[in-house]
Amino acid sequence: MERKTPASELRDRMERFRLRMDAESPSWEFAAIFGRTNQFYFTGTMQDGVLLIPRDDEGVLWVRRSLERAEDESSFADIRPMKSFRDAAAGMGACPGTVHVEAETVPLALLERFRKYFPFREVRPLDAQAAKVRSEKSAYEIAIMEQAGRIHRHVLEDCVPGMLREGMSEAELGGEVFSLMVREGHHGITRFGMFGTEMVLGQLGFGENTLYPTSFDGPGGCYGMAPGAPVLGSRDRTLRVGDLVFVDCGCGVQGYHTDKTVTYMFGRSLPEEAIEAHRRCVEVQNETASLLRPGVAPSEIYTTILDGLSPGFQENFMGFGDRRAQFLGHGVGLQVDEVPVIARGFDEPLDEGMVIALEPKKGIRGVGMVGIENTFVVTRGGGRCITGTNPGLIPIY
Repeated sequence: MERKTPASELRDRMERFRLRMDAESPSWEFAAIFGRTNQFYFTGTMQDGVLLIPRDDEGVLWVRRSLERAEDESSFADIRPMKSFRDAAAGMGACPGTVHVEAETVPLALLERFRKYFPFREVRPLDAQAAKVRSEKSAYEIAIMEQAGRIHRHVLEDCVPGMLREGMSEAELGGEVFSLMVREGHHGITRFGMFGTEMVLGQLGFGENTLYPTSFDGPGGCYGMAPGAPVLGSRDRTLRVGDLVFVDCGCGVQGYHTDKTVTYMFGRSLPEEAIEAHRRCVEVQNETASLLRPGVAPSEIYTTILDGLSPGFQENFMGFGDRRAQFLGHGVGLQVDEVPVIARGFDEPLDEGMVIALEPKKGIRGVGMVGIENTFVVTRGGGRCITGTNPGLIPIY
């Protein structure tokens, strides 16, 4: 497998970042990128270091550890060693008064250590600019995500039905799905940008456990292992005849993810109310996908779809009770929770090549969370699915 991001990709990303900064922060002078995800996007490697980007000069990746690995993995033009930020400061020259950083994720202590040698007066964010640049996927990136989508489709649609057995726990299923995905080519992590978000695989569960409240901003629920590790699935909840099985997880290749949800009926059919609600969710996914075209605003798509739903269906739609997500889909790429979001307030029009996961879901009391999720590429003809077309509620009996 090719390890290095092509130099042409890296140059294009940096150029688009500079143009975005020029447009949205016209007075910017200096950007410092500490986050590993953004470092990888702009340099092709993830190390302990900082990427410094002066407005009027070329960027430099300063690496504390491992320089050897960075040079092996990356085709970035200028990679230099440092023992501390003192070395970077000596190599970069005078520091401007304002520095742009990833304000959402850079710890204050790290920023103060940086300020010791780069005595800036003001900090401003670059989170939105970097996120918007990353949202525009190249043909190179889409090809990698298509690989992830093929693994995702195969495991959830072809393999999981044969893995379900009466008496297995949610945790067992989660472990087996994760292990199989890694064997099939998954990179072994589900990476999120939201502060404090941790997931091994995603959210999965049986029956009403899929309605259990979580701190995660999504429609599904998950009981998890324990209050101190509310992930993967319960060791105690075992699979019973008549259960709804819900598997919502990420899959990734070379750092890039897809997002997908498949549901299953174990042992016998679900109540007709749940089946009908699920069918409607699939229709909503397909209707929304048809609107994923360049030039259309995500907020417009959200309003169009929500206005077309009956009041009865909207009850417990995108969640359960008062725990409802206020979106229909989200960007996906190096992180699962990227922009754009199909929601109110996201008014910047879609561009061709953006990749968006759509996840219309609905909670059913006494049954669990029905619905679907797949990952789509924005094209002139509407969203092109890269994670499979099975409508879910796969019968296992």
